[in-house]
Amino acid sequence: MKYYAKIIDDVVVDTIVAEDDFMDTFTDTSPGIWIEFCNNTWGGKHHDETGNEDSVPPFRKNRASVGFTYDPVRDAFIPPKKYESFVLNEETCMWEPPVPIPDAEINFNWNEETKSWDFVSYPLDYVGPRPY
Repeated sequence: MKYYAKIIDDVVVDTIVAEDDFMDTFTDTSPGIWIEFCNNTWGGKHHDETGNEDSVPPFRKNRASVGFTYDPVRDAFIPPKKYESFVLNEETCMWEPPVPIPDAEINFNWNEETKSWDFVSYPLDYVGPRPY
């Protein structure tokens, strides 16, 4: 399978999965043929999500997702910034708080006003996602 991101003004607006059996219907497998096909079929500008398949992980830093930004200089997909104080980790292209979380095994929420972590007490039976 190949994964493509539809990009408008450097923002991912859609993602496309090209199944292997569909890809096998094309006789021209030259580089860029899938991007050209996506551009002509769905409009906009598409980008191969995987980048250099020899890289580890074989993605452009992060998997593309709607709302992510494609940065051509870093050749990376960058998620939306959750908080103004978060800083971009240049290696992972992920936004990180300016203060590391005290203990990842304990529940904390980021407090943008104080630029610190607040301890959160959840009921013992809580199974939902972490809110930060």
